[in-house]
Amino acid sequence: MDHKTTLTQHINAPADAVWAVVSDIPGSAATLSGVDSIQMLTDGPYAVGTRWKETRTMMGRAETVEMWVAQSEAPSNGRGGSTTVKALQGGADYTTRFALAERGGGTDLTLTFGAEVIKPTRFSRIMLTVFGPLGMRITRKALAKDLADIAAKAECQ
Repeated sequence: MDHKTTLTQHINAPADAVWAVVSDIPGSAATLSGVDSIQMLTDGPYAVGTRWKETRTMMGRAETVEMWVAQSEAPSNGRGGSTTVKALQGGADYTTRFALAERGGGTDLTLTFGAEVIKPTRFSRIMLTVFGPLGMRITRKALAKDLADIAAKAECQ
């Protein structure tokens, strides 16, 4: 049982400027209004294996999730880039993919978010059936805000 949503935001900035914002994990708490704090767990530049803990407040509750980069390809030679970030939390496998495509003098940033319950129990199936659509609406709203925040930062660089 999984849930998936995709959003695209056109950003009036080149792909490398958008990539600089997306891949700046230490600075993401300052960029993304939905992120309360970031604690880096690895050193070095953004790459596969980069790990951090991200704290967000959703529905009035602070939640800290450990995340890592599973795939990363920076934009180059006019080709858009992409990156995939993973997290495991509460019996669910979360995947967030950012894809950058240059278009119309700017960049389309497409975010695809998926949540898959790894070992669904009868209770978790009921909860997903009841709260899944609401949870995805709340998540979609938070992700749309993240994209708007990324756009604002990339456009003023």
